[in-house]
Amino acid sequence: MSNVFALTGKRALVTGANTGIGQAIAVGLAEAGAHVIAAGRSSCDDTVAAIKAAGGSAEAMSLDLSDPVAGAAKLAEAGELDILVNNAGIIRREDSVDYSEADWDDVMDVNLKAVFLLCQAFAKQSLARGAEGRVVNIASLLSFQGGIRVPAYTASKHGVAGLTKILANEWAAKGINVNAVAPGYIATNNTTALREDKQRSAEILSRIPAGRWGDPEDIAGAVAFLCMPASKYVTGAVLNVDGGWLAR
Repeated sequence: MSNVFALTGKRALVTGANTGIGQAIAVGLAEAGAHVIAAGRSSCDDTVAAIKAAGGSAEAMSLDLSDPVAGAAKLAEAGELDILVNNAGIIRREDSVDYSEADWDDVMDVNLKAVFLLCQAFAKQSLARGAEGRVVNIASLLSFQGGIRVPAYTASKHGVAGLTKILANEWAAKGINVNAVAPGYIATNNTTALREDKQRSAEILSRIPAGRWGDPEDIAGAVAFLCMPASKYVTGAVLNVDGGWLAR
């Protein structure tokens, strides 16, 4: 049973791997034995350095998904892949009545269109060489809830959940498992303002049964499991990693 919890010999591409959750995912996959291609619009050199310092194998790749078509076309530069983790995403905040078309398009391009095109390119590559594959998309609590002042982000993350399910339906019998992880409130740079707001932080913590903010490593562990042989019969799932937030 030992090998079913390892990724030795696998090659994984992680988008948005320069910091936060994406960086933790890249490090976690490398710790499990995978060679990781850490991809991002910003430099992923720190991620690669952390992986190598721990004895892992990694390389960096520049990947700008603001142009989803061009971004997906670069997947071929990563070589043969066994694992794709679609973590990259952006958010724009504004009252829905004032939300601009430009902000809507920017968010949907990165958070949903690019995710689909990368999944498609990955599947084409895997099917062409008769290889099994694992895709993990990063969804959100807002794949299930509405949120406030983030209409495009909410729509895109609902879309990620639906896309995960349809691709799982089409590709499971062909050896490609597609799942998603929905993070709760995680302690990253993106949530610094919330955590420093004592009132808002207290409100959030009061809703989380676990009684704490999540760590990026909490997400990394879930993603790694969904890439391992141990989860070979798991597909089409959206796994909540939220300390119990959605159970309340």
